[in-house]
Amino acid sequence: MDKTDEAVIAALRHDARASLSDLAARLGLSRTTVRSRLARLQERGEIVGFSVVTRADVARDPVRGLMMIGIEGRGATRIKRQLAAMSELRAVHATSGRWDLIVEIGSATLADFDRVLDRIRQLEGIVASETSLLLSTQKAG
Repeated sequence: MDKTDEAVIAALRHDARASLSDLAARLGLSRTTVRSRLARLQERGEIVGFSVVTRADVARDPVRGLMMIGIEGRGATRIKRQLAAMSELRAVHATSGRWDLIVEIGSATLADFDRVLDRIRQLEGIVASETSLLLSTQKAG
């Protein structure tokens, strides 16, 4: 991927509904160039789809956040199983790097969110965590 491909993707992240003409004008490229770049990015799997964020998507969970979790020893499988049983968790991601897992949490209120954090922190084998509230969402995918 070169700088032009990155610029096309950045423009789509800003407005995935922009027409080819609008994208071309914004990027200083021809429509044909933008169309061929998009086709190539999709063929190579760099762009795997387009999505829409609706009011209902955000309203379902007015309080949303990400919790990064550090696990002691080899308890990841057990902890993932316990996390999967929590209805407030929207996704559990295994990661590389500092954190072992990242969980997406959604709840109706801050108090509910806090209770979920407490339940997760009490699971045996969790040795560290860091949580960030999501303040707004521009694009979900």
